[in-house]
Amino acid sequence: MPSLKEVRVRIASVKSTRQITSAMKMVSASKLRRAQNAILSMRPYAAKLHEIMQNLSHDLVGSDEGVWADDRGDYKVLVIPVTSNRGLCGAFNANVVKETVKLIDEKYSSQYKSGNLDIMCLGKKGADTLKAWGYNIKEINTEIFDDLTFENAVEIAERLMNDFIEKKYDRIIIVYNQFKNAAVQILQQEQFLPVTGAETDPNVQTSDIAANYIFEPNKEDILEVLVPKTIKIQLYKALLDSFAAEHGARMTAMHMATENAEELLKNLNLSYNKARQAAITNEILEIVGGAEALKG
Repeated sequence: MPSLKEVRVRIASVKSTRQITSAMKMVSASKLRRAQNAILSMRPYAAKLHEIMQNLSHDLVGSDEGVWADDRGDYKVLVIPVTSNRGLCGAFNANVVKETVKLIDEKYSSQYKSGNLDIMCLGKKGADTLKAWGYNIKEINTEIFDDLTFENAVEIAERLMNDFIEKKYDRIIIVYNQFKNAAVQILQQEQFLPVTGAETDPNVQTSDIAANYIFEPNKEDILEVLVPKTIKIQLYKALLDSFAAEHGARMTAMHMATENAEELLKNLNLSYNKARQAAITNEILEIVGGAEALKG
C-alpha cells in the first residue's frame, strides 16, 4: 500500500489536472458555439451553390469555365488532409491521418510511388504525424486556423485553382472531419477539383435540368462568376466544418478527462482514508500495547 504522502501527492496532481481539463472544456465549449453557428449558417448556402454548379456542369463543356470540369485523369494528384494545430482532441487528428494514408495506399499508390502525388497539410498535427510515418510533405499551412476567414480561405483556394489550370495537378482531394455534433465527426473525402456533375436519373435529359433555371443577364456571365465562387466556397465550408469538429472533439475529450479525474479522485480519497485509518489503528494499538507493558 502506498504511503500517505504518496497518496496526497497524487491527489494534488489529479486535482490540478482536473482544473486544467475543466477549464479547457469550457474554453472549447465557448469556441464551439461560434464555430457551430458559422458552419450551420454557411452549409445551406454552400450546398445550394454546389447543387446548382453540379446541375450546370454539362454547360461548362466548351465554355471558358469548362477548365474546372476538365477530368484529365489521375496522373498528378494533390491530397490535402485538414487537421488541427493543437492536440488534446481525442482521435480527431488521427482519424484524418489514417484516412489520408488509406486513400493513398488504396487509390493512389502508383502515383505516390512514382512521385506524382503531393501532400499539402492544413494543420500542424497532421503534418507532424505524416512526417513521422515517412511521408514527404510538399507544404504545411498552420496559420489558416489562427484567423479563419473567407478571405484567407480564398487565398489558398485561388492557389489551388491556379495549380489545376496550369496542370500541376489533375486531381485535388480534401480529407477532413465534417461536423455533425459535439460528439460526432464524419470523415470526408471530397474532390475539390475537377468539378464533378450531379448523379441524375438516366431517363432525365440534362437539358431538362437546365430548363429549371432562368439566367439573367445570360448564362455565360452567370457561369463566369458562379463557378469560381462556388469552388472557393467549398474549401471554406470544409475548413469551417473541420474547425467546428475540432472544438467539438476537444470539448468531448476534456469532458471525459474531467470525469475520469473525478473518478480517480474518489478512488484516491478512499485509498487515503483507508491508509489513514490503518495508521491511526496502528498508533492506538501501539499506545495500548505500551500501557499494558507498563502495567506488567
